[in-house]
Amino acid sequence: MKTHRRRFLRLLVGATVLPVILQSARAQAYPSRPVRLIVGFAPGGAPDIVARLAGQWLSERLGQHVVVENRTGAGGNIAVEAVMNAPADGHTLLLVPTAAAINATLYEKLNFNFLRDVAPVAGVTRVPNIMLVHPSVPAHSVAEFIAYAKAHPGKISMASAGVGSGPHLGGELFKMMAGVDMVHVPYRGGAPALTDLIAGQVQLLFVNLAVSEHIRAGRVRALAVTSAMRSAALPDVPTVGEFLPSYEASAWFGLGAPKNTPAEIVDKLNKEINAGLADPKVQARLADMGGMTLAGSPADFRQLIADETEKWGKVIKFAGIKPE
Repeated sequence: MKTHRRRFLRLLVGATVLPVILQSARAQAYPSRPVRLIVGFAPGGAPDIVARLAGQWLSERLGQHVVVENRTGAGGNIAVEAVMNAPADGHTLLLVPTAAAINATLYEKLNFNFLRDVAPVAGVTRVPNIMLVHPSVPAHSVAEFIAYAKAHPGKISMASAGVGSGPHLGGELFKMMAGVDMVHVPYRGGAPALTDLIAGQVQLLFVNLAVSEHIRAGRVRALAVTSAMRSAALPDVPTVGEFLPSYEASAWFGLGAPKNTPAEIVDKLNKEINAGLADPKVQARLADMGGMTLAGSPADFRQLIADETEKWGKVIKFAGIKPE
């Protein structure tokens, strides 16, 4: 009887330990081949730059090439579908942008639920936009601009990089919180919108921080950055939140994987991403584009996506925004 009991206990212990051993072995073996990092936007933009930076340091730390693959279209939704339909083995990853949270409400019919079908791995960076006006606008602060806009309802043209883009939503959040009426003028990207702002065809633009030369030359006037804290790239420029408390509308990026990707692989990726973000050289590269590191656990990144999905859902519904 005692012999049978001892044998049963050994089997029970073995059954408990074996999955742990297998998980550890699987994590150590990963990755066994090059990893694809899929980006839903064209080369050269902020998502692509962040993906290539992350891919470079992950390649070094994982010992396998991380190949960036651009799958453009449908506001990044094509890239999401490509990843959610890939094998859940960690060899296909997604560059997760702010659009993931926006599209959940912007598009009425999607073939996926982002938080259900994509496993968040880690946040990488948060990048503020900047609120610019044409020099002809008689406002040198956000407070002065709000007063001017209220005195001229429906007379100010607010350009954006396109309907449903992060800068567009940042502008709509501003309109909602400030209680001002402005006309939205969408462009196909931030560059043509900036060109028309400089030309005086439009009066206001929310755009990324790569505009310093135009600010210094006096072609445009910077009123504020859209992040919760001032940007190290433009330390003298206040935040919108200093005038509209709780306003925040920065872009953010992170990495995700197909759902059901083994937890030990997600944890390994998270560890290596956070290690990369702790590198002063990586921090400097992100700072060059105005970015601040996010890091944190997979749960932290999931919470960020969930919070942003709720936030932008309210703005989209309030403004009645529909995709083009």
